[in-house]
Amino acid sequence: MSKDPKHPNIPTPHITAKYGDFAETVLMPGDPLRSKFIAENFFENPVLVNNVRGVNGYTGYYNGKRVSVMASGMGQPAIGIYSYELFNYYGVENIIRVGSCGSFDKDLHVRDIIIALGACTNGNYAMQYNLPGTFCPLADFSLARRAAQYCEQAGIKYKAGNIFSSDMFYDDMNSGMQWAKMGVLGVEMESAALYCNAARAGKKALCICTVSDSFIYPEENTTAEERQESFTAMMKIALEIA
Repeated sequence: MSKDPKHPNIPTPHITAKYGDFAETVLMPGDPLRSKFIAENFFENPVLVNNVRGVNGYTGYYNGKRVSVMASGMGQPAIGIYSYELFNYYGVENIIRVGSCGSFDKDLHVRDIIIALGACTNGNYAMQYNLPGTFCPLADFSLARRAAQYCEQAGIKYKAGNIFSSDMFYDDMNSGMQWAKMGVLGVEMESAALYCNAARAGKKALCICTVSDSFIYPEENTTAEERQESFTAMMKIALEIA
């Protein structure tokens, strides 16, 4: 595909969409199949705008509002690429991650919601900014407040607070509960990089996660299919605030 002379950075090696194909707000699950599920079950007139490497991106309408959804893949490097390109090349203003996480918190059970106000990490994503200290990646407050308000109105159980973005799914140190001592609610693998990219671009980001398993209640877990298709409360929250 030839380059757009008005937008010479697109298409990118990772996104073949044209400028304007994405709405101002993009929902971003990790799983490409969750992206497809959201588009097919919540959007009116969804259009596939990206499928490079099977990373499905769609644009459609939700209650008359134009909105997009595109997968990020797993980990900070992956969401770092996709969110950077959407923010900086495609004119996207808001990215709302809709993901799954493990919970460290005794008050949270499978299918409860975490609204990630901040993202701790063991990764080095923020090193690129050459800051004279440690950067604290934060969500956009207006998006987080609206998400919390919607949960309260809809009777959805949630907690808002810190989340841990780990670079390792299989952690040989088993360090999760060390983060729990500091009040961190749960662990996932993407939010810190998303929040860094939003801050650097002057854009807005929020991570809303559904608890898929618990370190406190190990008997509670979900299947891959359930994570793909049954976390509809989280999807609804994101769409309502989009």
